[in-house]
Amino acid sequence: MASAAVGRIPDSKSLFAIFKYSIYALLCLNGFLFFEEEFFASAVTYGGGVSPSQVVEAFAATIDTTAWIVLLLIFELQTSVLRDEEIDGVSKWTLHGVSGLCYVFILYSFWGYIAKLYTLSSGFAPFPVTDVCSLAGGNASLALSLDDYVPLGAANCQTLVGGQLYRLGHFPVYADVASVSGLIRLAWVDVINAAAWLGVVVVLEADVWRQKRDALSEQFLRISKIGKAILYGTLLAAGVYWGFLGSFVDVWDAVLWLVAFVFIEVNFFEWHAEEAEL
Repeated sequence: MASAAVGRIPDSKSLFAIFKYSIYALLCLNGFLFFEEEFFASAVTYGGGVSPSQVVEAFAATIDTTAWIVLLLIFELQTSVLRDEEIDGVSKWTLHGVSGLCYVFILYSFWGYIAKLYTLSSGFAPFPVTDVCSLAGGNASLALSLDDYVPLGAANCQTLVGGQLYRLGHFPVYADVASVSGLIRLAWVDVINAAAWLGVVVVLEADVWRQKRDALSEQFLRISKIGKAILYGTLLAAGVYWGFLGSFVDVWDAVLWLVAFVFIEVNFFEWHAEEAEL
């Protein structure tokens, strides 16, 4: 007689859940990668150590990503796992409290992106020097990207010879005019990307709030879709720009986040359809 212990083949719903939570796990890994990148970058730009007031500027992406991961999981709970009638008052207020804390950190990190843009825009200034390579060695660095700095040595200093040299404030960080322009453009993209994500969650929060109160009209839903189409389009454009620059980590992160919030949108519309049938 054949054994009954034959493994069951997962159905499409189970496979979808595995895929969805795998994306969430990869986002957690990305959070660690951003921390690692910013940690090493801060050792260059904040050679004397990062002060408490500079934490948000030095680790804006890490703080932002961590808060977004927690907020994403809360949206997953609200739109798929739990319903209002399934949780008590304490749990509900706990979710609201954690969400509020996430928004504080997200706004805090958004300010960090703005502060970084301001630092780069106003901090880089022409640095007169006769022999660029005389700066090589010690703690001098060459800025390649927002969080990518390499020691200024005898080899790469040659790339700066003959052009205008710029220095970032009192930090021993140098770049040519093209690199400075590129850094400022990247900082602008970070600000626009963060602002677009804030817009997405504002619209999602409005969707969830109205759905819970059975006040999600077709007109509101149509306006919501248009608004999110514009916001998601902006986020996709930022990802394309990072891809054009060859920033694999930023593109990978952008794709993962877009896919993750597609899952939230699917959860929400399934929830809306279920409520409409009642």
